[in-house]
Amino acid sequence: MSGEAERGRTALTKGEFYRQCRIWHGYLSAFAFLALLFFSITGILLNHPNWLKVELAPLAESQITLTAEELAGLKAAKEPGPHLVKLVSPKARLLGTLRNADIAGPDVYVRMQGVRGSSDLVGNLETGVVRVTVEKQHPIAVFNGLHRGELASAPWRAIIDIAGVVLILMALIGYVLFFSLRFRLRTALVLTAGSLAAMVGVFVMLVR
Repeated sequence: MSGEAERGRTALTKGEFYRQCRIWHGYLSAFAFLALLFFSITGILLNHPNWLKVELAPLAESQITLTAEELAGLKAAKEPGPHLVKLVSPKARLLGTLRNADIAGPDVYVRMQGVRGSSDLVGNLETGVVRVTVEKQHPIAVFNGLHRGELASAPWRAIIDIAGVVLILMALIGYVLFFSLRFRLRTALVLTAGSLAAMVGVFVMLVR
């Protein structure tokens, strides 16, 4: 009796384990649905850029003049680039975050980039004149930028990381569930081996 009871407890444990896997797979699928849909669609668009014609918005160019006090503060700043951005931001609608800044002669050059667009600032330390050029991205380009994430904000990159972890867990749990379907396990293993072989073959061909 003890042996049968032990086998019963083991079977119950396995059944409960697979039941929990199905529950968590369902929850993760619901949570990751929008992320999976978004990255799938934008991934296809990135792979086929000619499907949708994206017209670049015209550059928005403007010019502002710093006050004597602002110019003095810019000259005294240890990092003129970020300080110039701080001075110009209330006076012009800038896109992107600071990527690089440099000084060449009397001019301070600032490059800002982001998912929604980019901004270029050229401030003259002698006259206080700042030339501002802003390039706005098309909505499709914005979505593609969110897919890549390289120019996105830190919170969005965190969302990408979370979505990636959730999708990995969902895939692993889904694969574990195949072991609860014994009559399909062999087919699942064959398909896994076939897909792995195909990916390795394509990789070998591409890196030659």
